[in-house]
Amino acid sequence: MHSSYLGSTSRIAQKHVLLSEILAVTSVMRKNSRWASAAHTLHARDSALARDLGLRRASPGDNTRRSGRVSAEADLMGGFQELKRTVRGTEDIQSIPLPMLLGPFFALIRSPISTGPITSAALSALHSFFVCGLISANSIELEVALVELSSAVSHCKFEASDSSGDEVVLLKIMTVIHDCMVGSSVGAFLGDVEICEMLETVLTTCCQMRLSEVLRRSAESTMLSIARTIFGRLYEFDPAEEEAKLRVHEDEPQHGDLSLSVPPPVTSQSIGNEIYPGAHGEETKHTDTVTQDHALEAANTSDRTAEGSVPSVVVPRPYGLPALLELLRVLVNILDPNDQVHTDSTRLTALAILNSTIEACGTRIGDYPSLVVLILDYGCKYLFQLARSDNPAVLQGALRTISSLFETMRPHLKLQQELFLAFSIDRLATPPLLRSNTTKKLQTSSPRPGASATSTPTLGPVDTELELEKGSPVPSRPPVQPARGDTRDLMLETLSQISRHPSFMVDLYTNYDCDINCENLFERLIEFLTKGVYPWQYSSASEAQQLHSQYLCLDMLLAFVNDMAARARGESEAWRPNFELPEQLLQNKSRKKLVLTGAVRFNSKPKLGLAFLEENKLIYSDLSPEVSRAKSLAKFLKSSTRLDKRLLGDYLSKPDNLELLKEFMNMFDFKDKPMVDAMREMLETLRLPGEAQQIDRIAETFASVYFASKPAEIKTQDAVYVLAFSIIMLNTDLHNPQIRKRMTIEDYQRNLRGQNGGEDFSLEFLQHIYDSIRKREIIMPEEHTGQLGFEHAWKELLTRSRQSGRFMMCNSALFDLDMFRTVWKPVISAIAHAFITFDDEYVIQRAISGFRQCATLAGHFNLPDVFDFVVVSLSQATSLLSDNLPVHVPNFPVVEVERQSVTVSSLSVKFGTNFKGQLAAVVLFNIVNGNGNALREGWTQIFEMFENLFMHSLLPTRMLQMEDFLGGVTMIPLRGSQPSRPAPRSDGGLLSALSSYLMTPYSTSSDNLVPEATDQEVESTLCTIDCIASCRLDELYAQIMQLDSEALVAVIRALEALAHERTIARLKQESDDVGSPYSGASQSDGTYVLPYDPAAVFLLETMVSIACHTTQCIEDLWPVIFEHLSALLSASTYYSVLLIERAVVALLRLALILAQKDALRDQLYISLDLIANLPSSVANSVAEHVVAGVGLILQHKPSSSTQTEWNVIFATLRSTISNPEAARSTFNLVASFASEGPAQKITPDNFAGLLSTLDDFATAAGASVKLSPQKPRRIPQQPSADSPPIDRGRKAVDLIFDLKKIVAPFAESAKLQPGQVWRYYCLPLSSSLAKQSTNPSRLVRNTAINQLQRLLLGPQLIYDEADHSQVEEIFNSVVFPILDELLKPQVYFIDPQGMSETRLRASALLCKAFMHFEIAQSQRNADIRVLWIEILDLLDRLISAEKSEQLYEAVSESLKNVVLVMNAASILVPPPAAEDDRDEQQRTMWTATQARLERFLPGFLAEVVSIPQRAPSLDKHVSG
Repeated sequence: MHSSYLGSTSRIAQKHVLLSEILAVTSVMRKNSRWASAAHTLHARDSALARDLGLRRASPGDNTRRSGRVSAEADLMGGFQELKRTVRGTEDIQSIPLPMLLGPFFALIRSPISTGPITSAALSALHSFFVCGLISANSIELEVALVELSSAVSHCKFEASDSSGDEVVLLKIMTVIHDCMVGSSVGAFLGDVEICEMLETVLTTCCQMRLSEVLRRSAESTMLSIARTIFGRLYEFDPAEEEAKLRVHEDEPQHGDLSLSVPPPVTSQSIGNEIYPGAHGEETKHTDTVTQDHALEAANTSDRTAEGSVPSVVVPRPYGLPALLELLRVLVNILDPNDQVHTDSTRLTALAILNSTIEACGTRIGDYPSLVVLILDYGCKYLFQLARSDNPAVLQGALRTISSLFETMRPHLKLQQELFLAFSIDRLATPPLLRSNTTKKLQTSSPRPGASATSTPTLGPVDTELELEKGSPVPSRPPVQPARGDTRDLMLETLSQISRHPSFMVDLYTNYDCDINCENLFERLIEFLTKGVYPWQYSSASEAQQLHSQYLCLDMLLAFVNDMAARARGESEAWRPNFELPEQLLQNKSRKKLVLTGAVRFNSKPKLGLAFLEENKLIYSDLSPEVSRAKSLAKFLKSSTRLDKRLLGDYLSKPDNLELLKEFMNMFDFKDKPMVDAMREMLETLRLPGEAQQIDRIAETFASVYFASKPAEIKTQDAVYVLAFSIIMLNTDLHNPQIRKRMTIEDYQRNLRGQNGGEDFSLEFLQHIYDSIRKREIIMPEEHTGQLGFEHAWKELLTRSRQSGRFMMCNSALFDLDMFRTVWKPVISAIAHAFITFDDEYVIQRAISGFRQCATLAGHFNLPDVFDFVVVSLSQATSLLSDNLPVHVPNFPVVEVERQSVTVSSLSVKFGTNFKGQLAAVVLFNIVNGNGNALREGWTQIFEMFENLFMHSLLPTRMLQMEDFLGGVTMIPLRGSQPSRPAPRSDGGLLSALSSYLMTPYSTSSDNLVPEATDQEVESTLCTIDCIASCRLDELYAQIMQLDSEALVAVIRALEALAHERTIARLKQESDDVGSPYSGASQSDGTYVLPYDPAAVFLLETMVSIACHTTQCIEDLWPVIFEHLSALLSASTYYSVLLIERAVVALLRLALILAQKDALRDQLYISLDLIANLPSSVANSVAEHVVAGVGLILQHKPSSSTQTEWNVIFATLRSTISNPEAARSTFNLVASFASEGPAQKITPDNFAGLLSTLDDFATAAGASVKLSPQKPRRIPQQPSADSPPIDRGRKAVDLIFDLKKIVAPFAESAKLQPGQVWRYYCLPLSSSLAKQSTNPSRLVRNTAINQLQRLLLGPQLIYDEADHSQVEEIFNSVVFPILDELLKPQVYFIDPQGMSETRLRASALLCKAFMHFEIAQSQRNADIRVLWIEILDLLDRLISAEKSEQLYEAVSESLKNVVLVMNAASILVPPPAAEDDRDEQQRTMWTATQARLERFLPGFLAEVVSIPQRAPSLDKHVSG
């Protein structure tokens, strides 16, 4: 076609294009027979020529006169001929005014006699002119031409032909309008009226349903393009100037009315706009006439000229905000769902255009108050109502437009967004199973939180009818039909799109949750999203739809977590100074929670609610002389929107609350407010109660307060009272559908006659009241139903929106802690469910990221509970937790893979096939790695998994080992058989005792068959091993050692709890089944013993290993570990040998650390005392470890220890003597103390303990004789001197004797008195040697008695020589007990041969000691008679007990020496021959000695001592 030709040959001269288009149009005109004759008639031109030449030409007759139609056709054709002549002599047609160039084309387009093809050709010509640039911004008189163009295309008229041809014309009109407004540079020169005219043309075409789909879609596309273009100019306009234009336009109208309308869709019988040809129907078709009956001009163009003529032109101002506002107004009005004129198809078109408009404007639209007001009010109201549409297309269009609104105008839509989000959540939330009484409850419930029932329209309810019963402070709302199927998906997608901003959740929290008059939208949304991740068991949705819904909810949750994690990394914005302070917002949040709770309690029982409010200082906290209790309470009741209005009215109108009611009414400002408006305001805050007396109180109080404001026309308070009741009655009469006969103004006036202080109210006054009530019903709170209620509530929302301020938008991290603390648990639970349930790899990957981010946030906010929950959630997904881990480990097959032994266990096979479990494990341990300090209770799950992996040989080698003092590092045995606990033996050690018990971790029992592993099981096991390696458990184990103190305590507590469960708790449980283990029965009597549990040992070893590597925290860890070890060792006979051994080793390893901590010094000795008091059988089995541990402790222990502490140490060492191997080490350790050296180790504090230990070694040597193999009725055989126990015993005695060397230095350093030295040192030494002098071992016994004699008779024995009692103590406590013991038959028969010699030595020692001590004492006048008699009695018993010649001679010889010495010392003096001059003591001594000796040694005394012979007379005298 020619237009396309021009498009491809843009260099052709514009004159050529103009002439070509003239030719094209006139050619089409000539093709019509009616137009063909007119082509050759040029009357106007002929007449002009005759006139120019001065000729007169006769007028034609009536027969040749043309009809009017022919004349019009000729005029139209002549216009083109005239234009051709005009341009023929002009080279530059741009110099010709544009209206002159386009006039013929405009006339043809406007002409009603034109046909479709002719009009189409003219429109095509205009399109060509735009394309070639003939119509451009530089054209002369462009503005005038544009006015004519607008008029022409807007009032295009042509005769109807066929529908397709006619629609081509309409399509060409759309093209020209598009060229004018969008496709060229002239659009900016159009005026507001022209813009409106052309927009109306296009918009009407879009909405005429009788037109073809193609045409309507083309028109819609044109409209979208135009809307984007003209609204895009908002960025170029100055908002202040454009807003001023609106005010000017009201006073200075342009050349046409600035209005735009869309007629209702026409049927095939009617046409609604003059751009359309005649109606197409067989009964209305015409071929020779124009159907103008329905092509009349619209009312808004009545000022234009008559048909076919060019209108008078007024040059317009360039278009601006007025035209845009008018288009927006029309689009918004089309959306009104209550307007039955427009169909859903029309609304769909309007939605598409409105959305395109909003997208083109962007945020710039917010700078124009007039546009904002229109959007906030009617725009949002109609869009939100359309969001409830059942038409999917309308719903989709409405939701898309709403999302665009929030994207561009969010700061202006705070309450509108609250309403939409609450509505969306209500519809999307899964419906509860309502009870039968739900309806009644909902009818009387409080309005939805966020506003009173009169302040926010309820688009839809939520499923919270049980919230009050659950303790929620949120009142319930009416139920709504939940969104299902595609509607649900669409709404959820829209919600997802709206929430895509990083700051979205923060904005919800700060604007709504922290606003006492708004809903907790953030909490509600998160609650909905978390629940939405789970499947709905009662949903009828398809599986795909449900899964899609779950994915969307999860995606929004993860986006929330991701955004918060980004803010934690520093990707946040600073809080803007013009916003409310964050501290104030958080305070509002706290107060809001209290207010909600108080409101719920008030709605349940007002007294309880008021008590709660007073307790939390929400009321009565502002009391002062000016503020009474009633006024304080009234302030709260008036300002709180959460209270049940019915209950509030009932409470205020009670007789006891009359003062409160007055204060409540005083809260209203009725100054200069009409009576009706005052009544409206009052009745919006409370609902009138049912009782007449209560209503009367409210009316009286209202009348009092309102009359105090001095209203006009009202003369008395009673008049107000009467008017109040009359208004209520009038409202009911005019709006109650059950009343048929309505009250008229005359009726109303008659009812109030004489009520104004005896006079009548003026007619104008009553008419105003009547009209106000008639036009606008007073709607009570909680009665807002239907469209009327919605309209009223919407107005209240707009009122609130003016008070609530702008929507704050800031991606701030200041509120993240409070937000995260509120919702972390359901969020993590939902992520965990998604991870476990969903199979989509992308979703799983997102869930993993969510876990990591939640863990990061937990560490960032220092919320261990969150981190614990993450770990618990992931650990459950790993399948590595075992509810009941067995004690006995089966014999799993072991295979060689790449020269490494691999145990194919049940867990390794199962876990190797669980890909999701492997993912969870890797994620879990990667999260814990590096974040251990944030973990607390979650360590229990970590070590439960370790425990399970250990039992199946899947842990790294480092974690399978145990340390001790003997063999270094060994593997923890996985299996074992429970032997009887070994009794103390004289040979062998712990390793030999346990050789039949311990087994290597991976060995197998010959008693059990080992199954063969299949290739698939091996492959699965290798997958498990690879996964465990990826978990980096060894790194985690190493990081545990670097944790902070608090986290370490949590680690140890977790281990202790698991170990306790497998030991102490299990013992109690199983012992209850078999009888109490503490009944006192010995093991040989059937005491129950728990079987060996490798997991218990593993947990114990892990616990202790961690503690030993974190000595800096030992003070915090020690109490937890010691409690467990103490519990084990206190019942040591009931556990397996290895477990107790490991417990003792653990205690000693920790004691080694305690020894270096002054603050825990007492705990060291408590631990050693626990070991020292172990049962002998247990002590024998752990003796080697004990002595090794104590030896290390002594190396690191501070030298300054008390005697009690040393006693505990040596008591611990003494407990090891029964074990032969341990005894050797213990003796060497003790001997090193007693040996001489440069570093003196013996101190006064450890002297007693060392002596006692050496004494026990000597005693143990004697025990070895008793325990040696015996034959019946045979004398025990003495072990050889080389026997280790005997050798140690002998050396111990020698060391005891050597201790005498340190006595003098100790006494000197401590400046002790001789008596004290004796008591503290010499007596214990002597007593110990005396005790060993009766040792069953002959070698030890003889050594001891020899050393005792050396000690007693040597110079190093220190005692108080002036104190005879100490000398007596030498005999009574040292010497005499030896002989008493030796005289016992059971002692004698242990070694009869050796005992005789010992008796000889003992008797000799006795006599020597007497001579050494007592004779010296006698010189100090000490009375030694009693002691001497006791010695004689002992010797008597000794000779009598053993009829041995050798003993007899030895005793006689010893006595002989004693008697001679005593005689020489004048102690034992025979009676003289002459007068007896002896003292009493000497006489008594001689007499007693003689009597005793005569018993067992007759004549002995006479042989040894020469007794003088007395005279007979003297003898007689004496005898007498």
